[in-house]
Amino acid sequence: MKDFFKAIESLFVDVLFAPLDWFRFMDNWWASNTVNWIFTIIGFVAMVYWINKLKLFNDNNEEDKSITAHTYL
Repeated sequence: MKDFFKAIESLFVDVLFAPLDWFRFMDNWWASNTVNWIFTIIGFVAMVYWINKLKLFNDNNEEDKSITAHTYL
């Protein structure tokens, strides 16, 4: 059983996360944080998309805003 977990560790450390070590030891801060910037941009785009969808439903008056709209109220 111990060998099974060692194999999983080896897979992640030596194979899957090996490209991230290349980023970690770079001298340029901007280049080493490109993955973080990509995720930040994706999150920002998703947030803008979600807010626009909420505004679309709000403008069409499709949301039930009555006090009994939810069972927990």
